[in-house]
Amino acid sequence: MSTLLKIEFTIPEDAADAAGVFIAAKVPHGWEETPAGDNRKITLYLEDHPLAMEMVSEFEARFPEGGVTWSEQESEDWAVAWKDFFNPVNCGETFRIYPPWLEDGEENGTTHIVIEPKMAFGTGHHPTTSLCLATIGRLAGSGAIREGQEFLDLGTGSGILGIGLSKLGLTGLGLDIDPQAVVCAAENLEANGVADSMTLAVGSIDCVEPGRTFDLVVANILSGPLIEMAGEIVARVKPGGSLVLSGILADKQSNAVAEAYGRRGLGEPQRFVEGEWICLVWEHLES
Repeated sequence: MSTLLKIEFTIPEDAADAAGVFIAAKVPHGWEETPAGDNRKITLYLEDHPLAMEMVSEFEARFPEGGVTWSEQESEDWAVAWKDFFNPVNCGETFRIYPPWLEDGEENGTTHIVIEPKMAFGTGHHPTTSLCLATIGRLAGSGAIREGQEFLDLGTGSGILGIGLSKLGLTGLGLDIDPQAVVCAAENLEANGVADSMTLAVGSIDCVEPGRTFDLVVANILSGPLIEMAGEIVARVKPGGSLVLSGILADKQSNAVAEAYGRRGLGEPQRFVEGEWICLVWEHLES
């Protein structure tokens, strides 16, 4: 039976933001962050593969003030491990994220998204995911997005954003460069009853057929790729459509990303912040 590595990084608080960015660039799924005295502990699970140990070695070289421990764990224990810290998450006023073992079917005025914690980013616990879902709820409330429209979810991960949009009556396309994430997303679409509303594919924005545009483009990835793909992303938004970008550090990266899109003719975005992360939003873009 295959095994997982349970890896725990301990890092001083003043280096925790940089460590989080490093891990986000290397790991396509969620992790747990908890206080540890004057430090922060980051716990994640990776397949027992040489690339995992390569990441550990790189972390030790980049953050010598930190510490790393790891242990082997059977793959079938992945969900069991997640149960220790996966609780329902409110994402704005519209969405609430549940694991399957806590979903009771009673929505009570919110739209439920059921996510089976697996090795794909996007459980709703990370601020960038909850920021995007809260933004989607606001856009639906204002009428900027509505039933019958089409979306592009770039960097779909577990499919959580596309699931939320599908439950609001939109249809669309989810792309991710990680094949494992796409497999996980397909399972989550089925679990939420929206498999017919969203198409999935492995790849990036260059996989979209020429000329196809969307009423909403949402990209929760990293600031570097967002800047590099700015022209291609803007070109995929329909006239009058909206654009939502996240995966961006508020203090260190938001202005550079906003400027990259400003050079493509977009004005100043709306900015929504949660902790150290920010979501940039443009509504009703002109052609």
